[in-house]
Amino acid sequence: MVDLVTPSHVADYLLAESRDRGEVLTNLKLQKLLYYAQAWHLALYKKPLFDEDFQAWVHGPVLPSQYRRFSRNEWRPITEQVDRPHFDDADIEKFLNEVIDVFGTETAVSLELMTHRERPWLEARGGIPMDESSQARIDKAVMREYYGSL
Repeated sequence: MVDLVTPSHVADYLLAESRDRGEVLTNLKLQKLLYYAQAWHLALYKKPLFDEDFQAWVHGPVLPSQYRRFSRNEWRPITEQVDRPHFDDADIEKFLNEVIDVFGTETAVSLELMTHRERPWLEARGGIPMDESSQARIDKAVMREYYGSL
């Protein structure tokens, strides 16, 4: 059982649940599902799902630890077998399933385009050109306020 939620726990859950639903995720799509899980947890529960901050990369929000973890897959589907974590708080699994229900049906590219039109990524990027790399941090308070207002 998991009592302290980490990005790896959430990534493993998203990968396992998506696989059970018949979809194998790429790193790009995993990053966007992680982002929307964090964003909507902040909006709905007023607290982060996990501590690590997202960065405003060219292709949208990225959680560096999980990007590095699966970077060897590049653009290909993540095929590593991961164990599905079981959270002490059953509401977390229910919440993550809802994130997959809503955002899992979108393609990785459509999720990327969505994040590019939303204030948290845009603010973090500031004046950085769209095609220039950046490690600018996406502020959790901005995420909470923006998604909470939707």
